[in-house]
Order: sequence, then C-alpha cells, then structure tokens
Amino acid sequence: MLSLAHTQLQPDSAKVSKSALRTYFNIVNTWKLNVDEAMTLLGLDSRSTYFKWKKNPESAKLTSDKLERLSYIFGIYKALQILLPNIDSADQWIKRPNSALPFQGKSALERMLTGHVADLYVVRQYLDGQRGWS
Repeated sequence: MLSLAHTQLQPDSAKVSKSALRTYFNIVNTWKLNVDEAMTLLGLDSRSTYFKWKKNPESAKLTSDKLERLSYIFGIYKALQILLPNIDSADQWIKRPNSALPFQGKSALERMLTGHVADLYVVRQYLDGQRGWS
C-alpha cells in the first residue's frame, strides 16, 4: 500500500523538467554553445527532441542519466561563477585550452563533448578541487 506521505514527496516531473531545462538552456546561451554541443552535453541524439524540450521543457521526461548530466553542468556553471567572479572569464573558461592534468592542453568543453557522463564528472570534480573541496 502506498502511503500518502510517500506520494507527497514525489517531485512533479513537469515542474522539475521545466525548471531544469530552462536553467540548462540559459547556460547553453551563456556559454554560446551550438545545437550539436548542447545536445551532446545533454546526451541527446534527436534534434527534434532537443527543439521540443527547448520550446516546451515541461513536456520532457528526464531520465536519471539526463538529470545526472544536468546536475554536473549546473555544478560546473556554479563553480565557475565562484572561482572566476568576472562573468566573462567564467563563461569563457570552458572553451579555453587548459594545461591541467584532466584536460592535457584541451579545453574543458572538448573533454565534456566526448558524450560520456564521466567526463562531465571529471570537469566538475576538477573545479570542486580548485574550490578546496575534495
């Protein structure tokens, strides 16, 4: 038997999708990503789904994979805003070549565009380390 308390704790997926995807598309615009880059970060291979979600984010059924990707991207964005208080520097950092070990002379965006969730995690972990978190 499903308790009423359990039912009330379940997030409204339409609200979560709408909020999460609006935030995501704002970050995509801020970072000046093209559609292919934005789709890759989100783990999408369907342009029609991408544009449908962009137009009506509440219609998206976000899987745990998509939610995990969004979480890492939001964390990366936030960490950059904290580490680089100059907005332009923070927003451009992901496209700059980086000699740090996880990037090996490439940009963080290049690392994230492999399409693997693990690479989003690595970038997030690197930035958290720069903030003094382990």
